[in-house]
Amino acid sequence: MKRIPVASSNIAAVGYDKKAHILEIEFHYGAISQYVDVPEKVYEELMNSPSQGAYFMNEIKDKYSYNKKK
Repeated sequence: MKRIPVASSNIAAVGYDKKAHILEIEFHYGAISQYVDVPEKVYEELMNSPSQGAYFMNEIKDKYSYNKKK
């Protein structure tokens, strides 16, 4: 999955699979997590947020199941 770099102190890059509704987050510390069943609207809001880190913490982290890829 292609990830797009973001300007965040916590998140290095974000990717999204529209067909599978998987949101992939690469963190600066090296971990990569895939969040499942994430609507495209949530991905778009994350990418357009003035703070991707805050949006992630408030709207994604504890609301969607995830798998650690790395």
